[in-house]
Amino acid sequence: MTKSEDSHIKTYVVEHLDPELGPWSALEYLSIAEESKTVGANFCLSSVPESLVLPEALRTFSGLSVERRSVEEIYESSKPRICLLDPAATTELSVRDGEHFDIFLFGGILGDDPPRDRTSELRNKGFQGRRLGPVQMTTDTAVRVTRMVIQQKLSLGTIPYIDSPEIRIDEHESIEMPFRYVKDNDGLPVMPKGMIELIKSDSEKGVDDLL
Repeated sequence: MTKSEDSHIKTYVVEHLDPELGPWSALEYLSIAEESKTVGANFCLSSVPESLVLPEALRTFSGLSVERRSVEEIYESSKPRICLLDPAATTELSVRDGEHFDIFLFGGILGDDPPRDRTSELRNKGFQGRRLGPVQMTTDTAVRVTRMVIQQKLSLGTIPYIDSPEIRIDEHESIEMPFRYVKDNDGLPVMPKGMIELIKSDSEKGVDDLL
């Protein structure tokens, strides 16, 4: 790996695969934008429908690029440098992938429970795929883990995780989140700002209704 290859600015792209944007996804996207900006990476939200009006926090955030075009149109000449994070891929993401890829692509529906293989819409376009392990992650967690591997040079197996954490709603009720999260120094799942409050406020809904 040459110095120039290692110094390439990394770009994380979420191809928004739904006609709408729920509050769950909005919090995830804002979290991705904030964290990407902090580490000097780019974050692009692609294929955003013309009819979709983003929340003000996303519209005004300087670290987010919003594109109506698809990832294929935006990076037409850079396809070999694009890595699709694909739960169905046979090869795990590794630190060395940072030498070969500059753009890391995610389908904006990774948090479905049970998982729906809608990433196939991107897989069928011929992007090279890598997997983040066998357990389903939320979209912001998938980007976070990818960034930890590619930019912090941590292998997938050394990242601390917490699977299916329980969120306490009150003294009588809790809700289990059926995903894998990065574990913080206090042993808690890393979630976007405001996510716990959203889950608690909509506790009468199922997780599927929040996504």
